[in-house]
Amino acid sequence: MPPPPPDPRPAGRPAPRHHLLNEHTADAYRRAMADGVVRVAARIARTDRPCTGITPAPLAAEIAGIDLDRPLFGAAAALEELEEVYLRDAVYFHHPRYLAHLNCPVAIPALVAEAVLTAVNSSLDTWDQSAGGTLIERRLIGWTAGRAGLGPHADGVFTSGGTQSNLQALLLAREEARDRAGDGALPRLRVLASEAAHFSVRKSARLLGLAADAVVPVATGPDRRMNPAALERALDGCARAGLPVMAVVATAGTTDFGSIDPLAEIAALRDRHGFRLHVDAAYGCGLLVSPTRRHLLAGIEHADSVTVDFHKSFFQPVSSSALLVRDGAVLRHATDRADYLNPARMAERLIPNQVDKSLQTTRRFDALKLWLTLRVMGPDAIGELFDAVVDRAAEVWALLDGDPRFEVVTRSQLSTLVFRCLPAGAGRRVTDAANLHAREALAASGAGVVAGTTVGGRAHLKITLLNPETSLDDVAHVLDLLAGHAERYAREQAPRAAAWANAG
Repeated sequence: MPPPPPDPRPAGRPAPRHHLLNEHTADAYRRAMADGVVRVAARIARTDRPCTGITPAPLAAEIAGIDLDRPLFGAAAALEELEEVYLRDAVYFHHPRYLAHLNCPVAIPALVAEAVLTAVNSSLDTWDQSAGGTLIERRLIGWTAGRAGLGPHADGVFTSGGTQSNLQALLLAREEARDRAGDGALPRLRVLASEAAHFSVRKSARLLGLAADAVVPVATGPDRRMNPAALERALDGCARAGLPVMAVVATAGTTDFGSIDPLAEIAALRDRHGFRLHVDAAYGCGLLVSPTRRHLLAGIEHADSVTVDFHKSFFQPVSSSALLVRDGAVLRHATDRADYLNPARMAERLIPNQVDKSLQTTRRFDALKLWLTLRVMGPDAIGELFDAVVDRAAEVWALLDGDPRFEVVTRSQLSTLVFRCLPAGAGRRVTDAANLHAREALAASGAGVVAGTTVGGRAHLKITLLNPETSLDDVAHVLDLLAGHAERYAREQAPRAAAWANAG
């Protein structure tokens, strides 16, 4: 009998099964996790700017040079390599001069939950894959729906984010409309949303097979809130054209302006026109726990469905989001059957299955993060953190409004501000280019990060505050850097601008 083939692994390398978490490897798991946490904690502790300003090309070359067919075997070596290809150049949202997007610093209890849920690896589709996880998620849905005032028949499900929540909300609205008007109505169905609504509304309409012009933009006022009179005109226009309105999407916290549509007035129109009302509160959901600003969501209790993103204003790690519905029965539109999930047997025994409510099958136990955060901090503490960033945004608005170097578009109801630098003597073309340059130059320096957008076809900058540790001095420092970059750019372009003017 020939001898067994030689072991291809280098001497001392563990067998593959030794990398799997089980009762035999618990100590190795503990050591590896501790090493990872120590490294991340050390990196965060010494982070003195939100980013390094690295560009894609050099980092792409570094990552492309790694041979994935030749493992490092040890977790310590892999973490050492990770320092160079990820941790060193990551964008750190916890830094007080990260002011760009709706990314928040995260609550430590939620990070503990993340470690727990990934190790146990429950899947929240069926009871026999999650047990208590199913009940914890359902309890949190009920708690959040209660905060929104959606009534005794409310239900919902955790999702991957606001885009998925909005997609599912519009799927439910489409199916409800087809139940009323028949399948032939599909090309005529319309969705009304403000011109400041999230782009996922248009994206969802495409995915749902609606007409190319199915999403009808509704005008906003100077405060960037949906104008109820404009909404009523759009509703009347759809009625005259024989176009059923399957949903109106109101926004509680627009991405650019932090504006909250007049929910109560929109709900009153729903009572007269009979549309389904969805409220996208992905950003503004933090007001549900605000000790001082809950009134800004007045009218949300009349919604048929609501999107909430806990990974924005509840300080949770991505992903942690949910779709809430006033009438849990509409979730049947997301239900399908598979024999291997034993749906009939489960229903007979009254065993709850979350897959019956979700667009996903396998799904992480993301609800645990919010659960532990509430159990450690409580809702009032979360609300106080969100109030702090909204207060800071009001101070920043006053700073921008009183500084001739800037022009601010509108005062936010939440914590986002859109503005632009006004370099002295610069014309329209140079001013737009100067703002684009200022943002890029700031990011390249690593000293701060802001976002950009357009308003009326003009380049603007955007600050989003979600870090309670960001001081007014932090923001003022970033504004000074932006103004300096814009002024220098405008001075350098002055001769070219004069040539353009003479040529014109």
